[in-house]
Amino acid sequence: MSPTGIILYGPPGSGKDTITEELTAIRPEFSLFQRLKAGPGRTTGYRMTTADHIADLARAGEALYRNSRYDAEYAVDRGEVARLVDSGRVPVLHMGQVLGARAVAAYPIDWLRVLLWCPEDVTRQRSTGRGDKDTDARLRVWHETRQDLLDHASEPWSLVIHTDDVSATQAALAIDEARLAGAPAEARDIRGLVG
Repeated sequence: MSPTGIILYGPPGSGKDTITEELTAIRPEFSLFQRLKAGPGRTTGYRMTTADHIADLARAGEALYRNSRYDAEYAVDRGEVARLVDSGRVPVLHMGQVLGARAVAAYPIDWLRVLLWCPEDVTRQRSTGRGDKDTDARLRVWHETRQDLLDHASEPWSLVIHTDDVSATQAALAIDEARLAGAPAEARDIRGLVG
């Protein structure tokens, strides 16, 4: 089987972290891609660096994608994707922008592009339930993600999962099955999905 990777795109609270944990429980080769991060906030799940380092990577063409959110800078670097793939791992990337998912998918492995979706009230419940101190900011990003999807309604996805309808285990199993089957990315009814 040729090298594969998973792109999990979705709004805050859609289950990216929980589903990634389930994926790694199913198969040890699944590995969370830890984005580079420069700035305040959460450090778990990131490789902390400086904004200058991210800018240097971008200038050198080594940043597959970079963005700013929550007063921080983030980057997906080509070198870390290559390191994971070369070690036999299946990188699992969390993305919050369609353009980011598209940019990462240009890296030459077989990507499964997964759209995770949940309603705004589910994002609110999950955020407050886990004690987030920035729930209002996460809800703003939920709306930004919804608009991002509407702005890119023809973007192809291999799989769409309503995470308020299935368990994280069921979602992870569906993702692994779709990856093994080489599920193609295709346009979906985004307007019907996000309402």
